[in-house]
Amino acid sequence: MKKAQNSVIIIGNGIAGITLATRLRQKSDCPITVVSDEHPYFFSRTALMYVYMGHLPWDQLEPYARSYWSDHKIDLLQERVVSLNSTEKTLACASGKTLRYDRLVIATGSVPKRLDCPGAEAQGVQGLYHKQDLDQLEERTPHLKTAVVVGGGLIGVELAEMLQSRGIAVHFLIRENEFWDGVLPQEEARLIGQHLEAHGVTLHRQTQVAQIEKDDQNKVEAVLTQNGERIPCQWVGITIGVQPNIACFKDSGLTLDRGILVDEYLATNLPDVYALGDCAQLKNPPKGRNALEAVWYSGRMMGETLAETLGGNLQTYQPGPWFNSAKFFDIEYQTYGRVSAQPTATENHWYWQHPDKNCAFRIAYTPDSRRFLGVHALGIRLRHQPFHDWLLQGADVDQVMEELLHAHFDPEFSTRHLETIQKNFFQNNLQTQ
Repeated sequence: MKKAQNSVIIIGNGIAGITLATRLRQKSDCPITVVSDEHPYFFSRTALMYVYMGHLPWDQLEPYARSYWSDHKIDLLQERVVSLNSTEKTLACASGKTLRYDRLVIATGSVPKRLDCPGAEAQGVQGLYHKQDLDQLEERTPHLKTAVVVGGGLIGVELAEMLQSRGIAVHFLIRENEFWDGVLPQEEARLIGQHLEAHGVTLHRQTQVAQIEKDDQNKVEAVLTQNGERIPCQWVGITIGVQPNIACFKDSGLTLDRGILVDEYLATNLPDVYALGDCAQLKNPPKGRNALEAVWYSGRMMGETLAETLGGNLQTYQPGPWFNSAKFFDIEYQTYGRVSAQPTATENHWYWQHPDKNCAFRIAYTPDSRRFLGVHALGIRLRHQPFHDWLLQGADVDQVMEELLHAHFDPEFSTRHLETIQKNFFQNNLQTQ
């Protein structure tokens, strides 16, 4: 183990900050302190919904035994940081405590965007991101019969499923023509919308909130839409997106845009100050990646990268081809590379959808060189590594489809949809959609 005495303070105990802390401890004996006001211990944020639905007890959301932190000499501090003084290398906490650092890592994550309309401050209007949000929803649940979810993102689907598991009627308001059609092409977006409706969700397309009505106790009473519809309800979930949680650093001297600007080493403009995870905005993102990526996988990879650098092995952030996964009730979604929701003349698509089941597959490629660009899959579990390799190799679409069966996650135990997809692709002479 390399010897180092410079202390590291990490603000935030999400996947980015904790990956950094645990990986850095493997490389260095430097003092490490993780500061968070949300919960003393790291937990799996993506599994919050399963606690509410009764599938998991809270303690199973904590991947590490609570003794792990003291055993590995990682100090956990439950405080809220309110300001940074980079000249003095100090942090001011809401409690009045001052923390001193040698190296600082900001991993403060995201905060939900707020709805801007009359009544948005009413009791019963909230997002779902932090543990405190889950606690607040749990307190209100016994009084709920009908809820409105605003915004067509992934957290919105989770909220709809959570509420329905408690017997609460759900109205889902999206401003788009179909669910998530800014990300998914029309066929997949329509499939997911129909799937939500089949599960009892009332989906309101092309609908935005005009006002949230409240009673004389400031509690939610109804949602009034811009179309003039009034939806009586007792709770409103706001899932219109997230933004970097950087408000407390506005006067710190950090260079800010939408997030905290960082270079390829995840370093900010201030000496010995780094940022990673949802709050970090890459000044020069790698090809095929966005400057801001509020996803679990990116946070983990950033933590791994910065652990190398702080452990003495300078390393640039190289996340590789884009990938992500999600779930729409019981339909699994995976994507590798980039597939445009509305392809242009520079991108061809080939699409397959099962005639009876909620399964779909789309592959994107360039029309001239037929270079593989990306893939979407719904209801089909794929292996990450083959697509990662094909994208890095610059493989063409024909090679990918010829070798497609290598990407089947569990061919022995699941329906072999990829065989049908492969056969259709070649039989239909590469017809594009």
